[in-house]
Amino acid sequence: MLSYLEFGMPSMKDKITRVAIELFHQKGYFATSVSEIAGQCGIQKASIYYHYASKENILFHIQKVTMDELTGYLRGNLDGRDDIEARMRAAVHSHVRFHLHRQKETFIANSELRGLTAAHYREIVAKRDEYEQIFQQIIREGCETGVFVPVDVKILSYAILTLCNAGAIWYNPEGRMAVDAIADIYETFVLRGLQKGQFPGITPKPGC
Repeated sequence: MLSYLEFGMPSMKDKITRVAIELFHQKGYFATSVSEIAGQCGIQKASIYYHYASKENILFHIQKVTMDELTGYLRGNLDGRDDIEARMRAAVHSHVRFHLHRQKETFIANSELRGLTAAHYREIVAKRDEYEQIFQQIIREGCETGVFVPVDVKILSYAILTLCNAGAIWYNPEGRMAVDAIADIYETFVLRGLQKGQFPGITPKPGC
């Protein structure tokens, strides 16, 4: 899966973004200065502002593009799948695969929200809500059709996404398992939890 920065020759704006991703991932947003970003791009600090109004604007751009591409990737993997179990498998696999392939961007997206202005924060949260609602709808339909055990849809969607997000923290690209093999493990674990008789400690309740 190619990053949105890897198509063709990068522009200076793309280079700034790529360098910022590396630094935000290594050091954190607040510990990274505009001077450091400019230095690693081989340009003057003032030149950054030709492409971005502020360091926060760079962070917002990374967050926005990551969320848009994550949502697009999920929708693409769900296209043509009508069976509810197949949809949930595809959703989990898609989420894990994207987070492992785009480890740095998704780590930043999940850990640096506090660096955004109030307006940008609201915009990113709205995109996250839209994404979460896709998972919630799959879970809700599974509950209503009896494929999944009845649960609190919203809470369980948060639990699944939090579990799957964690891969961006610990994943090692040089590790012993391929991305799809890891995604398969997550997929099986989540489906077993959702299926009737496989969710210990949950008492079925009417409705979802």
